[in-house]
Amino acid sequence: MKNPQSATPSEIVKYLDEYVIGQDQAKRTIALALRTRYRRMKLSPEIRDDVMPKNILMIGSTGVGKTEIARRLAKIMNFPFIKVEASKYTEVGYVGRDVESMIRDLVSFSFNMVKTQIQQEKSEAIENYIAEKILDKLVPQPPKSNYSNMDDKYDSVREKMRIRLKNGELDDRKINIEIAKTPSNYGSGEDGVSHVEIIKIQESLTSMFDSMGNRKESKEVTVKEARELLRHEGSESILDKEEIRKEALRKASEEGIVFIDEIDKIAGSGTNRNDPSKEGVQRDLLPIVEGSTVNTKLGQIKTDHILFISAGAFHVSKPSDLIPELQGRFPLRVELENLTEEILYKILTQPKNSLLKQYVALLEVEGVNLTFNDSAIRSIAKIAQRANEKTEDIGARRLHTIIEKVLEKISFKANELTGQNIEISSDLVENELNDFLTNEDVAHYIL
Repeated sequence: MKNPQSATPSEIVKYLDEYVIGQDQAKRTIALALRTRYRRMKLSPEIRDDVMPKNILMIGSTGVGKTEIARRLAKIMNFPFIKVEASKYTEVGYVGRDVESMIRDLVSFSFNMVKTQIQQEKSEAIENYIAEKILDKLVPQPPKSNYSNMDDKYDSVREKMRIRLKNGELDDRKINIEIAKTPSNYGSGEDGVSHVEIIKIQESLTSMFDSMGNRKESKEVTVKEARELLRHEGSESILDKEEIRKEALRKASEEGIVFIDEIDKIAGSGTNRNDPSKEGVQRDLLPIVEGSTVNTKLGQIKTDHILFISAGAFHVSKPSDLIPELQGRFPLRVELENLTEEILYKILTQPKNSLLKQYVALLEVEGVNLTFNDSAIRSIAKIAQRANEKTEDIGARRLHTIIEKVLEKISFKANELTGQNIEISSDLVENELNDFLTNEDVAHYIL
């Protein structure tokens, strides 16, 4: 896909089809939400601000593809994207992370994304900076002279060394370089504390450490090592931090996507319906989803146009157990279907990098040519479906456990099987899993 941000809904669905089997409605809904975001960016400013994102609630058992769809979207779209778990957050006043920290995580991710992108765009300038610094050590500038021929000779020698440096001929030569003596990046990540006062303290400490970082220490390293050590200094000198900061905030607020998993864990049900901690998290989450201003280390960010996708199994609770205000902030609802034996078979055979292809590739490293005949794949899908029915339904994740058990002996002694062709048949699958198939108690714990 040439330009993921302007991809049509059908193009996004086609891409997802390569990795996620089934769940067509979920794919279509998310693809349309992303396309709507693209359309909004093309509108005039006076109407653009009134077009709010249509947040999505995905309902389905574990292992049916909710997280996989989100993970693949993160890969295809050049949008700031984070996945968080609702159960990790606590109401303000309790020990733990509060909901505003997810927005600061998003801004952090956006900053790193923008910085990486600009580094790539200015990679040539950064490499030139590094080369000049190394050349200053390899060919020190002579004292000021009145003789122009000495200057010409210096320029000639420096140019020759530049060519040798570029060709890697000087990688093993030792030089002394001065690098900034900086401590660890204090407060660079979120630690779960969201209070504005704490953020200000962190910023003050960071500024203090930045000033301390002006001290330099001399180090003897090879030219190859010097390249890497000077890369950070080169980036800091070439890149405009203020430009990155502004673009990171813009990108997070206009294009950011937050995937909130396990939202059913904060929904009240039965005796826990009035759990103050759970309801408190929902009420704290409400203004973030609705649209508010959050303080971050990069500055304030409005959450009005961030797209929120939430997901949950809702086995114990129901979407209606969420507080009504929060329910209303997720107008698009998609129910994902449970995985049948046929879908499990397709999951094993159709995705671009299916589980079976992964195991074949892994054993190829040992020189083993592994193949699965169709009957074996059918058996694996059938056993996974039966295990899901008789024990806890964990969807496609069951396939990992079953294939690992089937291949355990082969994988263990793969280094002794180099050069051999091994075909996995249905008989081998059933023999390896016989104990689990005949003893349900064992299956409960192993499969």
